[in-house]
Amino acid sequence: MATYTASLTWSRGDLAFEKGRYSRGHEIAFDGGVTMPASSSPHVVPVPLSREDAVDPEEMLVAALSSCHMLTFLDLARRAGFVIETYADDAEGALEKLEDGRMAITRVTLRPRIAWGGGRAPTQSELDDLHHKAHSLCFIANSFSGEVKVEGAH
Repeated sequence: MATYTASLTWSRGDLAFEKGRYSRGHEIAFDGGVTMPASSSPHVVPVPLSREDAVDPEEMLVAALSSCHMLTFLDLARRAGFVIETYADDAEGALEKLEDGRMAITRVTLRPRIAWGGGRAPTQSELDDLHHKAHSLCFIANSFSGEVKVEGAH
């Protein structure tokens, strides 16, 4: 079993916490030494109580799904004898209300753009198979209950 850690720090500051007027800005430190500013989404809690210049949990979830899919895809493509020069993705998550009224990221759409090298690119069928396998092997996708779609893969 592997474990993963993130250390989160937040402090109240001088705003009226008891009235809900407090900053949602905080920091997240990862075990590799990277520290990043984080906040609630400005779509959920308006600025200035949220920070536009920080990553929010919803963005982190979308990025985790995109990154996991890409890393799995790269390995599968390599094993299948393909060479990838670049991979870029403009992933997007949809925050929606569930039937019971709770909010959830219900769908993440991946939009990979791949530049192939080595003199050969996969057929559409091979590409679809690589994406399908990458999705089924991605640890984060296996942990997410919403839908993950891959659009426009080439």
